[in-house]
Amino acid sequence: MAPQGPQAPLEFGGPLGAAAMLLLLPATMFHLLLAARSEPARLLGPPPDLPGLAALWSPRALLLLLTWLGLQAALYLLPARKVAEGLELKDKSRLRYPINGFQALVLTALLVGLGVSVGLPLGALSEMLLPLAFAATLSTFFFSLLLYIKAQVAPASALAPGGNSGNPIYDFFLGRELNPRIGSFDFKYFCELRPGLIGWVLINLALLLQETELRGSPSLAMGLVNGFQLLYVGDALWHEEAVLTTMDITHDGFGFMLVFGDLAWVPFTYSLQAQFLLHHPQPLGWPMASVICLINAAGYYIFRGANSQKNTFRKNPSDPSVAGLETIPTATGRRLLVSGWWGMVRHPNYLGDLIMALAWSLPCGVSHLLPYFYLLYFTVLLVHREARDERQCLQKYGRAWHEYCQRVPYRILPYVY
Repeated sequence: MAPQGPQAPLEFGGPLGAAAMLLLLPATMFHLLLAARSEPARLLGPPPDLPGLAALWSPRALLLLLTWLGLQAALYLLPARKVAEGLELKDKSRLRYPINGFQALVLTALLVGLGVSVGLPLGALSEMLLPLAFAATLSTFFFSLLLYIKAQVAPASALAPGGNSGNPIYDFFLGRELNPRIGSFDFKYFCELRPGLIGWVLINLALLLQETELRGSPSLAMGLVNGFQLLYVGDALWHEEAVLTTMDITHDGFGFMLVFGDLAWVPFTYSLQAQFLLHHPQPLGWPMASVICLINAAGYYIFRGANSQKNTFRKNPSDPSVAGLETIPTATGRRLLVSGWWGMVRHPNYLGDLIMALAWSLPCGVSHLLPYFYLLYFTVLLVHREARDERQCLQKYGRAWHEYCQRVPYRILPYVY
């Protein structure tokens, strides 16, 4: 076993919290899947009918899941338009990453379009969500176990700051190894944006096609949800290189938390609005649809503007678009933006994210709370992530971060939080 590095403070309630999350996350995902298709569609309270094992386990679903992962892995290995270097690691090395996620999205779309044109019943995927989610859950537990075993022989320099507590449950959940690889294939980077995000929009499309088959044409509400979320996924993959500086890549180990989140939680819970609309169609007129489009556009404008400004400044502080922005020097040699988007609040990209989350839920009407789960969950997630960011930035930048917080007192929402 590799020697343990410096131990970071335990998060998520320590081992007990991690054990609870191992059960709570899959249970929540299945609750949402069952609630969306039930008549009452209640977010709170048990679903009317609990499925038996026969409704959950399907060798066909497992084969379909593995085929999907294999396809995305093959697309990952195709020649990339660019190969980028990650941040410097503890051993002073830098890993290299292929930037071809958007290429994978386009090729997947072409393959799916070709399949549908020759009679592939993609809409039938909507009837397989439960067994697919069950297969994904089993696979993520198994994959996380393999990653945990692999990390036992990893050098200390390869371990994540928070994944080496010595408690097996906590380390299994959080992940011991920072960048587990076989050769040049980086498991965490691959899973972060590829199978889950592209799978999310594929499930959305399957639900739209199933709605078309049932009702003769797709509803305006379903079209908006598909369009908004496709824009979000396309944007993430087009700007794939930016993920290399996120907390997921630079700080968190690759354990069950990220494995389940990437491969199961994202495709099967982020598609909740489309699932809800298939079983609970909602009337939506063009005037209200126009208002919702404006809300989504405002959120996207803030989200993309803030992220682009940050990424441009990190790459080239002399770029004309950011050269005039006010900054604060730090002891690390880097400078903190204190004007532009990042002078408005400390996390303007999170604000944009939350506005878009609201726009994705509004097409589902206001008669049910269930479609707003994503907005509620994402608010909790981003507030928690913001708190983690604050701790790390304070540790990294010290007095400069205190000055930044004084200059920019609001965290996510101006004049509120």
